Amino acid sequence: MKRYVLSAIVLMSLVLAGCGGSDSDSSQPAPAPVPGDSRSLEAGGALQAPAKDQAPTERQEIITGQVSITADDPVAVGRQIVDKVDAVGGRVDQLTEQPGSEDQDASSSLTIRVPADDLTRTLDDLRELGKVTSVSVTKSDVTMQSQDLDARIGALTASVTRLQGLIASAANTADLIEAERALSERQGELDSLTAQKRLLSDQIALATLTIDVTTTDTERPSSGPDNFWEGLVAGWHALLSAIKGGAVVVGALIPWFGFVAVIALVVYGAYRLRRMYNTPRRPTTGTAPQKEEANTE
Repeated sequence: MKRYVLSAIVLMSLVLAGCGGSDSDSSQPAPAPVPGDSRSLEAGGALQAPAKDQAPTERQEIITGQVSITADDPVAVGRQIVDKVDAVGGRVDQLTEQPGSEDQDASSSLTIRVPADDLTRTLDDLRELGKVTSVSVTKSDVTMQSQDLDARIGALTASVTRLQGLIASAANTADLIEAERALSERQGELDSLTAQKRLLSDQIALATLTIDVTTTDTERPSSGPDNFWEGLVAGWHALLSAIKGGAVVVGALIPWFGFVAVIALVVYGAYRLRRMYNTPRRPTTGTAPQKEEANTE
């Protein structure tokens, strides 16, 4: 009998121990989230994935670049670049063409705006028109600036809407004047920020490229003579050029010589007249006075 009672007590102890263990496991705190894990804890301790609307903000950039190209005909290449820009829906902000001359080589300079998404395509098209000697592209992140403008524009738009409602329901003239003054200030700030946002959006949408097109680098022929006969001919041409240049100089100086000669004659004539009038005249009649003889006694 005692053995049955002892067995019953042992069995009851085991049942109570199992219940206590299960209660202790359920009362343990949920595991802490791992640092850097973007998932949040649900009720009951389960990890929850981030919502889809919490995606990172799209990066906004202003792209500028510098491209140097050499070609046989820079002017023609510059006009082809204009056609390429029109084909991708861009625009040309500046175009300078310099035809070739004896003293200066031909060249073209352009500032173009092309869609930022078509920048790679535009650079590939430029490589087909000539030899690209250098390419430099810079990207400036303006995401925070764009978001700040959007927030300020939204706040000012709400403020303008409220002020318009106050003006419509103004009870007296003083309130109406105060609301109109505040509305004028808010509207001016809103227009300024809207213009800044429009300019920034244009700079983001269109990349700016400055393109310089020059002639192909070729070795210039030597300008000096290579033998005796060429030296003799070069000297003869130099002599003729010197004579021609001297004749031109003399022809240019002859009128000045005539003018100086006239001035000199006028000055000399005036000097002669002055000297003539200032010289005393000698008597032309009568006898010359005789010298008195000294008395010598």
